[in-house]
Amino acid sequence: MSWFLFILLSILTLGGGLGVVMTRNVVHAALLLLVSLVAVAGLYLILLAEFLALVQVLIYGGAIIIVLLFAIMLTRSADYPHISDNRQWPLAAIAALALLGVLSAAFLSRPVEDTQVHNAAFADLGNSLFTRWAIPFEVASLVLLVALIGAIIIARSSGEER
Repeated sequence: MSWFLFILLSILTLGGGLGVVMTRNVVHAALLLLVSLVAVAGLYLILLAEFLALVQVLIYGGAIIIVLLFAIMLTRSADYPHISDNRQWPLAAIAALALLGVLSAAFLSRPVEDTQVHNAAFADLGNSLFTRWAIPFEVASLVLLVALIGAIIIARSSGEER
């Protein structure tokens, strides 16, 4: 059963990621990114990493996607009436295939080792998050807030005083 879930979630993850880079609609790309991130959270659940799955859904699936959608909604699309394809996409495809080859070779050259399941306690993770990592967490939230305010300022009409 876990192999079936792994295969299904892997297909959703890769399909969502492929959809993000293949679609022309930015809103569809953000929603496909959400599909991919939620599937990664499901993979974390299969690996018995419940805390990572929770963080993946709350922070990436929730906060980051909402900030992306706000930035998309608040950006003036009239400034960019015609966006054409990038002429360098064949070079990017070759680089992506080369990276796939290197990663596949590295994965296949190393045997998979059986390891023991080690699960950290939520209390230890929470204690570490709110004592040792509290300031970096708040700095990251301020960076997201500044990005949202920047998107609002950029989206203001050009007739307004700045």
